[in-house]
Amino acid sequence: MRKGVLEMCILSTLQNQDAYASDIIDKLKEGKMIVVEGTLYPLLTRLKNAGLLSYRWEESKSGPPRKYYSISTEGKAFLDELQITWEELVKAVEVTTAKKTKS
Repeated sequence: MRKGVLEMCILSTLQNQDAYASDIIDKLKEGKMIVVEGTLYPLLTRLKNAGLLSYRWEESKSGPPRKYYSISTEGKAFLDELQITWEELVKAVEVTTAKKTKS
């Protein structure tokens, strides 16, 4: 389940702008989704191989070239599906965990 949530968070992070891997990690950490590079890179590779992400190399002023990731058209469609499924899951959990009030 966590892997699916991380994939949704990665795609959401890239929805509005391209990002370098360390930027993605920072964003996930900001949301308390503690992730290390050893977890992130396999996910990025899997998403890229599935056609949901692409990347480009960009020269860096302070070191080697950097790989920037971007969400593909297919990735945006997949993210839309994930968000619908997430909303349905949240509603289902809320219904099953809601406290009953006495009438």
